[in-house]
Amino acid sequence: MNHKNGRSLPLLIIAALGVVFGDIGTSPLYALKLSVEAAKESGTGTVNSVFGVLSLITWSLIIVVSIKYIFIIMRADNHGEGGVFALTALLIRKIGKKPKTKWIVTILGTIGAALFFGDSVITPAISVLSAVEGLKVLSPDLEPYIIYISLGLVSILFAVERFGTGKVGAVFGPIMLVWFVTIAALGLFEILNKPQILKALDPIYGLNFLFKHQGIAITILGVVVLAITGAEALYTDIGHFGRKPIQTSWLIIVFPALLLNYYGQGALLISDPKTIDNPFFRLGPDWALIPLIILASTATIIASQAVISGVFSITSQAVQLGYIPRLRIKHTSTNEYGEVYLSKINILLFVGVALLILGFKSSENLAAAYGISVTGAMLIDTILATFLLIFVRGWNKLIFIPIFLFLLIMDIAFFSSNLFKFFEGGWVPILIAFAIVLMMISWISGRERMLKARWDGSVKIKKFLSQIKKNPPKRVAGTAIFFVPNTEVVPMALLHNLKHNRILHKRIVFMHLSFTNFPKLGDDERVIIKRYPNNFYNIIVRYGFQEEPNIPRVLALIRATEFKFSMLDTSFFIGKVKVVSKNTNIFSRLFILMHRTMLGATEYYKIPKDRTVEIGGVIEI
Repeated sequence: MNHKNGRSLPLLIIAALGVVFGDIGTSPLYALKLSVEAAKESGTGTVNSVFGVLSLITWSLIIVVSIKYIFIIMRADNHGEGGVFALTALLIRKIGKKPKTKWIVTILGTIGAALFFGDSVITPAISVLSAVEGLKVLSPDLEPYIIYISLGLVSILFAVERFGTGKVGAVFGPIMLVWFVTIAALGLFEILNKPQILKALDPIYGLNFLFKHQGIAITILGVVVLAITGAEALYTDIGHFGRKPIQTSWLIIVFPALLLNYYGQGALLISDPKTIDNPFFRLGPDWALIPLIILASTATIIASQAVISGVFSITSQAVQLGYIPRLRIKHTSTNEYGEVYLSKINILLFVGVALLILGFKSSENLAAAYGISVTGAMLIDTILATFLLIFVRGWNKLIFIPIFLFLLIMDIAFFSSNLFKFFEGGWVPILIAFAIVLMMISWISGRERMLKARWDGSVKIKKFLSQIKKNPPKRVAGTAIFFVPNTEVVPMALLHNLKHNRILHKRIVFMHLSFTNFPKLGDDERVIIKRYPNNFYNIIVRYGFQEEPNIPRVLALIRATEFKFSMLDTSFFIGKVKVVSKNTNIFSRLFILMHRTMLGATEYYKIPKDRTVEIGGVIEI
């Protein structure tokens, strides 16, 4: 049976292992170790700490990942696409004309995306460090080299990003399958030696542990959450694989493998508490340590690569939705539209990850910074999905409101517990998220003011056409295409051209690009053409928020279906405005800075440079 893009379900399941589950799949490297160490600070013995922590991890995986994401939130898709921006766009479309509600949803969406960015900087650093730290088990003398090896692996990771996920990640799925089979086998072998560890499946152990240690309960929850980091990727990557392959991968491969490994580590710890220094690598026999370190390092690189690709994808969506300035976007696959590469974002991420490795030096230190961004993003997912599924799609309120309230309480508990780690490193993702939210809000509000200023001083098309009819200017051969921000007004570039040159082309096209809240559109939905007298045309070109503008491709579509013209006789006129502002607040200054440095319209729209004329102007906001 064929599924998404004609690929069979088994192939999609294997592929999903390499992209979707890398982050959560490498959590056993550090999650249980750090959680038990935090629990032991209360003076509780190793055995009680292990049973309590294992129970909390187990039920966090069941409730947050399996129930919340796999069975509920994955149904809040936007025509098959997931992620916070897809959810935000869907809600905005459903809300209609409610400006205040739209702004609330937009702000929540930008905060969720910003927190995802914060998470994407920390994930590669903590994952790679935790894998390379296995060298300490091999020999304590190798500890000084861990940072340098980690930096080397991260450098290679970011260097190959430009080749694209499809080329670099062709073998990611099979490698991750080997990883999950390996960690499951290691855990199962140890469970057979200490089967009593399975008692931790009882949620009472976790609840009793929290009630008996209320003084450190918040601290423990803040570390237990490390076991569910990456859960939001299940929702974000629906568009790449579809719902069923992700659900199947989780239920039959990933979830069982994680549980077996966590319980194997727990069995080892109650047998030999001294293995707390690194219970994951202590699970394997001595002869397998080096291969296990190599496999773990490879798995963490794959996990990091998947997160980085997610950042590229969500940044591309933010550009199309008008949340950030235009950026140069390179498509790295001819088959998968979502596979993109953004060089500026790649450089920024690399610098951020390298600084974290140098600054925090170990996965244990980084754990304090890891959690706030993840739990914050999960909380926003729950809020937006609740509003969509219950109040927009009409799910049964009596059944699902209590369920969503319970999920919200869990999200708030996890998020609150991580806020206590703010001064220990939690400020890092908060600072990153704050900077990104500030940038997005500045751009969204500034862009609205700029467009309003352009419209206020503009000439209406109907008035302009009546003036042309009374006093027709000289017409010359060819087609002139003017890009307009509003379909009702005449572009400034045309008015300036007519004022100075006193001529018009034989065919005048006003072209407006509109980005919809749908992920993708078909060619039959792409173009809307309105004809005016005297050979004037108004063309609206529509794109989905996951698509990239390509004007030559659109013109080929128009040429095949509407009217004939030659590219050699076609000129493109673009208004290049300089924005100035009387306001001196940070939002206005930031908007003007971003507007001046953004990618030019000629390159972004893929317009032939030798056929383009840029006409300047000044707009005050």
